[in-house]
Amino acid sequence: MAIYTLSAEPTHSRWNRSLEPRIEIASGDTVHMECRDSSGSQVRPGMAVGDFLSIDRGRIHALTGPIFIKNSAPGDTLEIEVLEIQHRGWGWSSVTPGLGFLKERFTDPFLFHWTLEDQITRSLAPAVVPLRPFCGVMGVAPAEDGEFRTRPPGPFGGNMDVRELCAGAKLYLPVLSPGALFSAGDAHAAQGDGEVCINGIECPADVTLRFHLHKQRPLRGPLIESTDAKLPDAAADSWIVVESSSDAADAARSATSRMIDLLAAHWGFSPVHAYLLCSVAMKLRLSQVVNEPMFTISAAIPKQVLPERKLF
Repeated sequence: MAIYTLSAEPTHSRWNRSLEPRIEIASGDTVHMECRDSSGSQVRPGMAVGDFLSIDRGRIHALTGPIFIKNSAPGDTLEIEVLEIQHRGWGWSSVTPGLGFLKERFTDPFLFHWTLEDQITRSLAPAVVPLRPFCGVMGVAPAEDGEFRTRPPGPFGGNMDVRELCAGAKLYLPVLSPGALFSAGDAHAAQGDGEVCINGIECPADVTLRFHLHKQRPLRGPLIESTDAKLPDAAADSWIVVESSSDAADAARSATSRMIDLLAAHWGFSPVHAYLLCSVAMKLRLSQVVNEPMFTISAAIPKQVLPERKLF
C-alpha cells in the first residue's frame, strides 16, 4: 500500500470523465492532497468585499484531482476513508446577492474573515464555534460524457456539503466511469446543516484519504459511515444515506427508501419493519439547501440502534 502526495495545482472546477488523471493509485493506497479554498485562492485574508465581488466565479470549488483508481469500473464501489483534514488557520464566509437560502432577505454583499484556532474559532464573538473540517465536495466522474458544473451534487457525490464527512468517516461512492476519477475540495472548517448563507467556513486544507475498491458491489448513490464521536448529535457513529434532488421532498423520500433497502439487505428486516424503524430512530436532515437547483438530504440511523455490521 503506497502513499502519495498530490499538490492542488492544477485545480479543476468541472466534472468531466475525459479529464486527464493527475495520479494513478491502487486499492489500499493513501493520498495526501493539498486543497485550495473554494475560491481557488482568489479570496485572501483581509480582502475587502468590493474585491470579493470581482473574483472569477467560474473557478469556484477548485478541486484537486482527478485520481485514477486502477482496476475500477462501473458496477464497483469506491470507499474513501477520511484519515485527516487540517485547516491552515484562516477562512471566510460570505453573502452574495442572488445566492443563499434567504437571498430575498439578504441582498447586500458581505465578506467575513475567520481566524481559526486548532479546534475552535472565536472570530464571531460572543459565539465559540467548534471546528470539524471536511470536504464539501468529494466525488467521482459522472457516467455521462461532457463537462458539468460542480455546483449540483448527484449519484456520483460531488457538492454534497454533508458535514459528517470529517476525519474518521468513510464515504462509499458508486464507480460510474473507468478509473473512478475521484476529486475533492471545497474544504469547510465548520458548517451547519443547510449551509444557509451559501458558505461554511471556507478554507484551504491538507487532506489525507485512503482508498479501497470493492469489485462488483454496485451502489445506487452516496453512503457514509460516520465514526466521529466528537459530533455533538445523534448522527455521530451512524450509517448515513445521501440523496439529492431539485425537490427536497423527493430527495427525502429517496433517502428513506434507500435506508429501508439497506436495513433489509444487511440486517434482515422486512421492508415494513425497516419502515417502522426509520420512523422511530432515523434522523432526516437537510445537509444543504443552497446548491441550486439541488437539495441534499441525509438519512442517518445511529449505529447504537443496530448490531455491528461491516457492509463492504
